[in-house]
Amino acid sequence: MASEETSSLTRRGFVGAGAALGACAVGAGITGCSSAKSEKKDEKKEEKVSAKDSLKIFVGAEPKDGFDPLTTYWGTNGMYSLFQSRLLAFNKEGKPVPDLAESYKMSDDGLTYTYKLKKGIKFSDGTPFTADDVVFSYLTIRDNGAGHIDFKALADAKALDESTVEFKLKKRDSSFVARTAKLCIVPKKGYDAQNYRIKPVGTGPFKLVQYDKGQQLIIAPNEYYYGTKSTFKRITLVFLNGEAALAHAQSGTMDVVMVQPEYTKEKVEGMHLVKFPTIDTRGFNLPTFAPKEVDGKERGNAVTADRAVRLALNIGISRSELIQSSINGIGTPHTALLHKLPWANPQSEFKDGRVEEAKKILEDAGWKLNAQGVREKDGKPCEFNITGRSDDMQRYDIAVGLSEQAKKLGIRINAKAVPWKQGREQARIIPTCWGTGDYDPSGDIIGYYGSKGAINDSRYSNPTVDKHIEEALAAPSHEKALEAWKKVQWDGTTGPESEKGDLPYIWLVTIDHTYYIKDDLDIPEQPLHPHGHGWPVICNLNEWKRK
Repeated sequence: MASEETSSLTRRGFVGAGAALGACAVGAGITGCSSAKSEKKDEKKEEKVSAKDSLKIFVGAEPKDGFDPLTTYWGTNGMYSLFQSRLLAFNKEGKPVPDLAESYKMSDDGLTYTYKLKKGIKFSDGTPFTADDVVFSYLTIRDNGAGHIDFKALADAKALDESTVEFKLKKRDSSFVARTAKLCIVPKKGYDAQNYRIKPVGTGPFKLVQYDKGQQLIIAPNEYYYGTKSTFKRITLVFLNGEAALAHAQSGTMDVVMVQPEYTKEKVEGMHLVKFPTIDTRGFNLPTFAPKEVDGKERGNAVTADRAVRLALNIGISRSELIQSSINGIGTPHTALLHKLPWANPQSEFKDGRVEEAKKILEDAGWKLNAQGVREKDGKPCEFNITGRSDDMQRYDIAVGLSEQAKKLGIRINAKAVPWKQGREQARIIPTCWGTGDYDPSGDIIGYYGSKGAINDSRYSNPTVDKHIEEALAAPSHEKALEAWKKVQWDGTTGPESEKGDLPYIWLVTIDHTYYIKDDLDIPEQPLHPHGHGWPVICNLNEWKRK
């Protein structure tokens, strides 16, 4: 199947690393191109498990850096972890509710949070879970800077007793509670980052049985888990490329297979396609100023610097047509970053497909059609490059779809596929396809924070927007921050979104997460999936059953 994957990528115009994927796993946001060398297997005699009591699933690429939440992206979207659990967990409405903690309270000044932990919980190796493990996990991720949840506002954490943790913040941070529903807890005793990433121990619903790097992960129920225990004795998560996984499904050897939109028209005997709704949004950053040197590096884009171009693209293209032509209709068109969440601002949304209006905006701004049907201004063509990921066919297909839609407006967009590292490094010059969707409002909206040097790939800066972000973060609670988060997007006068706004991005689609599922497998209702097509489906893996 490796040669088939390579030829498929070649047909679609993938180059460089994309053309050499071979047997690498292709999946949800992270990719692992690992050697077939296995970690040392469990030397205990393996118990024979019947097909009824086992599962074999493909839910996305192998986490390339392993399973340590303190040093990698593992589990940081708050929806899955397998081996670990968190102080709080997101429920089906995306609200933080008790998990390892039974309750929490905040001081009147918003600077002290006290969490009471459930008693009697053990790690999967049988050792007791205590407040010291929480303190260790939080201070480690704060200090090492390698994790992917922002705890810079955390001044200190200490154990008041075995079941009470006190957090002190340097300043108010209304998203602190949401972040405690994202960070998985690891045991303090014996923790070593290099070893832990391949031999994780935690308080989650499963324990590691065997990890064959580049091939598979075998897990079993954690007998010490405090919640619902899985009825399956053994679950195997395989690491394959998309075509190989589909072939396994068609041969009847898989129970669940994550598929990208290009495979959703396939028929798989004994399985049915399920589309899970999400908050997983795709779009492109549009650099907001002309090329210049910033912090010693060239930034900006000569064409997208013109708001008229950004506005014409946002209102002129048809997102519904793009979704049909590029990703088999698997998704919902959206013109704003956020939706379906309490902090989404519906006033940010607007009608698209307004081709003639978009053309007039460009004409009035001085962009005239030339003999080749491409607009130009002062001798400069209305043309620029964009990138999709060479390890994610969906993002490349969306890039091609945007390119096709732009032709109607006289804008030439050249879609290319590059490795994610390259695309991200070039994003402040060449727009790239982003995926995002977070149950922490600051996790998404903080990208509009320009004046404090936050990650901002459009180099967008608006002092009023910055003030709204600061107001939201300084709010006394998550709930009281919601109106400020809405104003960040559009406050009725200014903001990054709305057709009257600055439009440093073009948001296109909220994708559905698609899986082929065995007809005899019952997967309970799932919450809206966050960003990361593939792995979020295992958020309630311990509740799956045979019918």
